[in-house]
Amino acid sequence: MIPYSLLDLAPVTEGSDPRQAFANMLDLARHAESFGYHRYWLAEHHNMPGIASAATAVLIGHVAGGTSTIRVGAGGIMLPNHAPLQVAEQFGTLASLYPDRIDLGLGRAPGTDQPTARALRRYFDGADAFPQDVAELLHYFEPAQPGQPVRAVPGAGIDVPVWLLGSSLFSAQLAAALGLSFAFASHFAPTAMDEALALYRRDFRPSKWLAQPHAMLALNVVGADSGAEARRLFTTQQQSFVRLRRGEPGLIPPPIDDIEAFWTPTEKAMVAQALACAVMGDPAEVRDGIAAFVARHHPDELMLTANIFDHGARRHSFAIAADACREVA
Repeated sequence: MIPYSLLDLAPVTEGSDPRQAFANMLDLARHAESFGYHRYWLAEHHNMPGIASAATAVLIGHVAGGTSTIRVGAGGIMLPNHAPLQVAEQFGTLASLYPDRIDLGLGRAPGTDQPTARALRRYFDGADAFPQDVAELLHYFEPAQPGQPVRAVPGAGIDVPVWLLGSSLFSAQLAAALGLSFAFASHFAPTAMDEALALYRRDFRPSKWLAQPHAMLALNVVGADSGAEARRLFTTQQQSFVRLRRGEPGLIPPPIDDIEAFWTPTEKAMVAQALACAVMGDPAEVRDGIAAFVARHHPDELMLTANIFDHGARRHSFAIAADACREVA
């Protein structure tokens, strides 16, 4: 069976607040564990009112402490925002508290706009140093050597699986060269997915971390008892995407009955391209959509995500998706 996992952004919905978002997050993680999800990942974003997962490592600890078996990790930590030593210390700490359950996914974008990126890291100059930062971070997880001037405490000698994340060819090439697992952000930027996947698998070099390529693809999945209801629930994500592109990020909006009245034809085409990797519908439609995606792209893992306004409906959607993944297997 292809492992299926869940990506959460700790959404803050209209009429709610981060405290409620965190309660929903832990509740969803516990249900994901019971539904058979392999991993529960949280993503780092900043200065976005509708996303509460800015302090990603803190929330990973909260979720890991509130669950028992599911792997918990970052999808991902935006490395240009951080000193590699601090990331190694944070995830070395998490892996010490929750052995064999912590994942570290690394991204090369800042996960925000440029003014916020500068506020996060005073000397931020862009992501050009990403390969060097990844190498430095991996070094801190190695067993400490006598006389080593700087070591991660905790972190040195601790097994923290590292993934590279990306939406272009750059991270696919780097993951292949370093022999690391690779996750592609096909849930919002699918254009280069096929090329990146082929490049990663073709150029992969076995390493002490990984003997063969291991690729995970992200997929938007919205399930409901009827196809019409699933498509209505999906309008929340469509609205959020358009608002972000308009430069108007806000709290996560409720679904609407007429999405055509909300967007322009240009915006509709943009959303259709960006969210092309999406499956929605009743349980049978979700099963068939996931089966078609797997048959076409042959991922080693699936990372499912859904931006649904109502928490109960979101939980139900992930239950439908889990049933579908098991049926596809």
